[in-house]
Formats: sequence, C-alpha cells, structure tokens
Amino acid sequence: MPAKRLPLSSPTKHRINDEVMLEICSFSGHKIYPSKGKTYVRIDSRSFRFINGKSESYFLQRLNPRKIKWTVIYRRLNKKGITEEIAKKRSRRTVKHERAVAGVSWDAIRAKRNQKPDARAAARQAAIAKSKEAKKAAAATKKTTTGSAAQGAKVSKQGAKGFAPKAAATSR
Repeated sequence: MPAKRLPLSSPTKHRINDEVMLEICSFSGHKIYPSKGKTYVRIDSRSFRFINGKSESYFLQRLNPRKIKWTVIYRRLNKKGITEEIAKKRSRRTVKHERAVAGVSWDAIRAKRNQKPDARAAARQAAIAKSKEAKKAAAATKKTTTGSAAQGAKVSKQGAKGFAPKAAATSR
C-alpha cells in the first residue's frame, strides 16, 4: 500500500494568484517573494524561511522578535502603523443613582441634607444628651443589681462551679 502524501502547503505560504507563491519570514513576519530569502533546516528537520541574513542571525541568537522594533510581530503588538482609523470604543459614563440607605428613606436623607448646619448641630447635641442619659440610667440599674449581689459572700468562679476550695496555706 502506498504511503499517504502530506499536503505541500504550510501556514507560512500565501498564494497571491495562480503563479506567485509568497512565504512569510519565520522571524520578522515579512513577505518573502519567490527566489528570495534563505532557508534554515534544523536537526529535527523543521525548516525556517528568512527574508535576509539579519533576521536569520537574530533567530539563531534566539532574540525575541516581539522586542525588536522592525518586526511585524512587534508592530502588531504595539499597534504601530495602523492606517485604518478604527472607531474608538466609547466608555460608558457612570450614572449616579440616589437610593435609600437601609432603614432610612430617600426623602429623610434629602431632608437632612437640606437642613441648615446650626439646626443639624442642635439635633446632634440633643442626640448626644439623650444617649448620655440612657447610659446613666443603664449604669444606675447595673449598680443596683451588682450592689445586692456584693452584699452576699464573694464566691470565685471555680467555687460557683462546685469545685472544692483550696487547702489553706500553712506557714513554717
């Protein structure tokens, strides 16, 4: 049985018309016209086409074509020489929405915002005084509850849990 033939076309070949077959330089990406350029075949039998000795030399030095400014790859990556003016994408402007905060309606927020500063300061002072009074009342109730417990014998945490008391220390 005869061996299968592989197609001769490769991704680096481009056909302009029926007669002219162009190749692409493996390093620079430029077009190589028929009877021009150099071919380099590696030990693993992979062939590379170069437009000139300069690009072959850079390839053999293992230079990165993305960093060399005259290569097609560099120009594509850095958007150089694009003649067609592509319409720029318009960025959407952020739209501010006025929303209510949890527990407060939007009308209440707007009313507070429109208050005069001295009225707002007076309301703040009243709120502070009210919270101080609430703290005093809480402290007074706490004092009365702790005062009644303090009148009984003091019991340690372990004693309250039911552990036996430690033996009294004896001096020598």
